[in-house]
Amino acid sequence: MPRPTKRDVVIEALRFRPPPYVPWAWDMTQGCTERMKEHLGADDLAPFIDTHFLDLGAQIGRFESVGNDLYRDVYGVVWDRSVDKDIGTPIEWPIRQPSDLPAYEWPDASDDSWYADIPPQLAARPDLFSRYMLGFSLYERAWTMRGLMELLTDMAERPRFVEDLLDRIVEHNLVQIRKALAFPIDAVYFGDDYGMQTGLIMGLDYWRRFFKPRLKRMFAPVREAGKYVFLHSCGCVVELFDDLIEIGLSAFNPFQPEVMDIFAIKRQYHGRLAFHGGMSIQKILPFGTPDEVRAAAAALIEAGRVGGYIFSPSHSVPPDVPPENLVAMMDVVRGQPGYASA
Repeated sequence: MPRPTKRDVVIEALRFRPPPYVPWAWDMTQGCTERMKEHLGADDLAPFIDTHFLDLGAQIGRFESVGNDLYRDVYGVVWDRSVDKDIGTPIEWPIRQPSDLPAYEWPDASDDSWYADIPPQLAARPDLFSRYMLGFSLYERAWTMRGLMELLTDMAERPRFVEDLLDRIVEHNLVQIRKALAFPIDAVYFGDDYGMQTGLIMGLDYWRRFFKPRLKRMFAPVREAGKYVFLHSCGCVVELFDDLIEIGLSAFNPFQPEVMDIFAIKRQYHGRLAFHGGMSIQKILPFGTPDEVRAAAAALIEAGRVGGYIFSPSHSVPPDVPPENLVAMMDVVRGQPGYASA
């Protein structure tokens, strides 16, 4: 019998069946990457991370430098990366007034260059579970184009404008989703941060009014194609899980242990919603000892043995995490008996 590929193992976990071992997928910020390269004496960290995911969707050409650590994306948003080198902070946005929306020219999501890297990457790594990455997929796309305070105010004072803006984002995204589904990918990943440490940013009523029906529209073609739907949302968003399952979500990330009881929630939703994440980047990884990191990783691996779970830190690992702690984490993850024999 052939050995299972990493893709096989992820699919078993997503089907809520006990996988041969608990799969994993994670990444690092630029600052963390440089520290790990120095610590390991290696320029290529891919063998150390040993991911089970292949994330697709070229970002090349979607940002242009405008000098002084400022970058403009294809949506017309200017990002300041003088502090946050990975994402940045929006400082200029194209929809300054609701009256700007009708004349706004959307980037061409049918442009084949957006998808040109997908076939060669799939051909090179058929052993990995593949996802088309649609980050800033709705709420985040809207507020970066309009301004955060402005959009939240609009929800209360100009709801029709918000609905119009979100509908246009959905139509733009559906072009991407359909283009991506033309390739033999396994999943589409949506990124949208709805939460703070204490709850939803916009509240449940506004989320259900503005975002739930539009997420359902975007999830639908993915599920109809027989693919998996992933959603990333930082913060305490436990109150959304039943709604997200209802509209077709397969797996939730990042599963933040600081804001939810991850072990109880995993048990509660087993068979209905898979989880990806769970390893604390706010407490254990930056401030724990290597032994504490090993214990936390081992507990997550044990919980994931029944399926429905993909191991990962609860976000891209920040630069304040000691390299020794990441080595300890990976000693546990790569030391799983099922993986060693795979």
